Amino acid sequence: MSDAIFDTSHVQEEKSSSTAPAQGTDIILELSDLSVSFDGFKALNKLSLKFVRNELRCIIGPNGAGKTTMMDCITGKTRPDEGSCIFNSTVDLTLLTEPEIAIIGIGRKFQKPTIFESHTVFENLELAMKTDKRVRFSLFAVVDDVMRDRIADTLRLINLNENADQLAGRLSHGQKQWLEIGMLLMQDPQLLLLDEPVAGMTDDETERTGELFNSLKGKHSLVVVEHDMGFVEQLKSMVTVLDQGSLLCEGAMADVQSDPKVIEVYLGR
Repeated sequence: MSDAIFDTSHVQEEKSSSTAPAQGTDIILELSDLSVSFDGFKALNKLSLKFVRNELRCIIGPNGAGKTTMMDCITGKTRPDEGSCIFNSTVDLTLLTEPEIAIIGIGRKFQKPTIFESHTVFENLELAMKTDKRVRFSLFAVVDDVMRDRIADTLRLINLNENADQLAGRLSHGQKQWLEIGMLLMQDPQLLLLDEPVAGMTDDETERTGELFNSLKGKHSLVVVEHDMGFVEQLKSMVTVLDQGSLLCEGAMADVQSDPKVIEVYLGR
């Protein structure tokens, strides 16, 4: 993370960064007192967060802040030592398996794209939408007009409509990332978790990815873990800062940049 991101010239000594959702807000996910330890190291330390339905939330923090562990708890990869992850006000995700969590509508994209490189872009989106996920069944299933329309809409959304018949393995790194995002969208997830989605992208691809995410705001719930602060600024969304497994502050990017606690964590001042 570039030190230039944090301008200390307008720091206020006492600044409240509390941005708790207003009463009555539709909360899609609530983390309460999540704690996770690995060999005595506290990866999460009573972390509590709320995510509003159809918002785009950015999660930032130094290495070891707990960002990945938080995502692992939400998706069932890691079981917390204590605490809860309540989805849609009723489901405690800590009691479900990874497949069960995916089925109820939570999709996760890791930093490295996972696609079917030997199949076309169109086929990748088709496979993502099928109920029967086995490739040999999906590829020989009939694609009806409704399915074709959905795929066409998604191709336009992820800026790959001109690449529909191209083998996915021949796409650029950024295009592969867009394709995987499109594959997640084909599954109609209620919540999308995106881990460093612009890592390795060109500047142009990064900008286009920001445009894609901004177009999804208000229609999908997205949680983006990212180190590229220029990209986070482009999204103009709520930013949550983690440090040592706990919530450090939340707010608009400008407020986060000038928060004394954040400056101390990143710059050691």
